[in-house]
Amino acid sequence: MDTLTSSEAAPSSTTGRRSGGRDAKRAARLGAHTANAPYISRRLPYVDLLDEEGLALIEENAEVILSEIGCEFRDDPEALEIWRAAGAEVTGELVRMPRGMCRQLIQDHAPREFTHQARNPARSTIIGGKRTVFAPTAGPPFVRCLDKGRRYGTIEDFRNFAKLTQASPWLHSSATAMCEPVDLPVNKRHFDMFYGNAKHTDKPFFSAVSAPSRSDDCIEMAQILFGDRWINPETGEPHTCLMGVMNGNSPLTFDATMLGAAKALARSNQGVLVTPFIMAGAMAPTGLAGAIAVTLAEAMAGMAFLQLVKPGAPVIFGSFVTTLSMQSGAPTYGTPETSLMKSALITLARRLGVPSRTGGSLCASKIADAQAAYESAQTLQTTVLGGANFVLQSAGWLEGGLVTGYEKFMMDCDQLGMMHKLLAGYDLTENGQAMDAIREVGPGKHFFGCAHTQANFETAFYRSPLADYASWEQWESEGSQDIQQRANTAWKKTLAEHEDPPLDPAVDEELQAYITKRKGQMPDANY
Repeated sequence: MDTLTSSEAAPSSTTGRRSGGRDAKRAARLGAHTANAPYISRRLPYVDLLDEEGLALIEENAEVILSEIGCEFRDDPEALEIWRAAGAEVTGELVRMPRGMCRQLIQDHAPREFTHQARNPARSTIIGGKRTVFAPTAGPPFVRCLDKGRRYGTIEDFRNFAKLTQASPWLHSSATAMCEPVDLPVNKRHFDMFYGNAKHTDKPFFSAVSAPSRSDDCIEMAQILFGDRWINPETGEPHTCLMGVMNGNSPLTFDATMLGAAKALARSNQGVLVTPFIMAGAMAPTGLAGAIAVTLAEAMAGMAFLQLVKPGAPVIFGSFVTTLSMQSGAPTYGTPETSLMKSALITLARRLGVPSRTGGSLCASKIADAQAAYESAQTLQTTVLGGANFVLQSAGWLEGGLVTGYEKFMMDCDQLGMMHKLLAGYDLTENGQAMDAIREVGPGKHFFGCAHTQANFETAFYRSPLADYASWEQWESEGSQDIQQRANTAWKKTLAEHEDPPLDPAVDEELQAYITKRKGQMPDANY
């Protein structure tokens, strides 16, 4: 990412008058390059909402949970044997880890940051440190748009969202399933989703984790896609070209499907987002400190296990936390309690020394209305200010994750652009100080025509592609459209203009041959 160097960012001690045009144009050029950068390098300090005493208390409670209550590793004898050999207490499928064991394994072996490769090397992301990566919504079975309403997702919808992800300058990574293509057999759709990502975007993307064999297929396809770049010549191990999500069956339980997929990825040095799925009041207590401690304990157990499977396996401390409506039992999003939990968990990941994942543009609203906007903005702001490294579910989320919305996708991307601008922080260069402009204009005049404004007007402020800033008369004459209608026009225009990024024809042919062969080896099945 093009950012100002330390010398460029430092305030100037020069007090003499200079022409502001050249410096202003140079700063504008640098700022313009933040779009399509492979990640955000934040210049803002972290906003931590929980103090040292509170963080230490939760860490202690997590150790009590791990050592006295334990976690279950279900239907996976190998996992139990791995824990037993490492010195944990294994009783049936319940594993109790000695105090400090999980933390030590993570801190000794898990990388603090790692590179997630893209087939276009310029788009490879670095996960960790003072960086933030945005990825779209993953997993909903339904899609929604103004034209057709709510319906089941198809492979055509999946391909559309891959193309919209490629087009967005604010999304750094694609996902596994921006929607589930339910028109394809469950046991085969991972082939089409992998190929859709490989064909329509050159950004990093994810592996299927719905069965260990599907992760194996994705690893095989990634080897074809990346070719000589699959192996890191310095280490002799695979580069991290895929990531997958390992959700717990919260609270404090992992099942064989997730464990098997995560083991396959870890053994091939692919990334795993270990993510407890916590709804306070159901999968965790209503007490926020208790819910945070359960999340921390479960995530630590999963990350430590993967370090036992393969020391140095890249992992991300994922946290998906929300609250429940105590009246209906439905999940709620954008609540102050959710923000408090997310903030603490981002800080706890940083203290543990691993990258963090949380948040996104989450909402419970059924449509892209005001509720969706304020819930998503609340979730995203806390996530970004807290310093989350990887933000899945950043664009398209509706109805508690059951729906990916076309219009919502475009609206969310607009918000992500604002987050890019926010995290860039303050420009303290001579151009940012604008002292030449202040001298030129002086008291009682305006800045519209001065040299500094003329040099900066195109890049000075974030320009929303969707928001309306026209007069009432102009807005009315252009059809009185609301933001959903403008977003509807925007996604259609984006798809109409899409061109697939170049893909080596020989690689494309080999991928398709592999997919055809593997599909032919299995019957259609919806499980």
